[in-house]
Amino acid sequence: MVQIREISAAETYALRQAVLWPDQPIDFVKVPDDESGLHYGAFLDERLVAVISLFRQNGEARFRKFATRPDLQGKGIGTALLNHVLAESRRLGARLIWCDARLSAAGFYRRFGMQPEGEVFCKGPIPYSKYVLDLYPQR
Repeated sequence: MVQIREISAAETYALRQAVLWPDQPIDFVKVPDDESGLHYGAFLDERLVAVISLFRQNGEARFRKFATRPDLQGKGIGTALLNHVLAESRRLGARLIWCDARLSAAGFYRRFGMQPEGEVFCKGPIPYSKYVLDLYPQR
């Protein structure tokens, strides 16, 4: 069973690098405001298998560096972790949440009701789009 708990920024770095940017040095996966963020890990048998980082500003939440071990993708771990972050964002008073999503993962984000906003852009050779979700659509 997956357990989700808050972790430190430093605890996210190895998995971020291994999954998202394996050809880059570890410093490449650090975010300038990591120390001000909230970081969550998904654990299976006490092994860290997925990470996500949440940053809040002006009533908005942004998640970054969402990574699940490739051999465990498609098993509901990332879904559980993102659902946790959506709930935390609501609890913390955010009205919307967004991320820069790799286009290869766009279908995953759409399943949560997230919608693309703006133009496609690239980080290195990888195309991205901003994906946004109104956390209180019934207002």
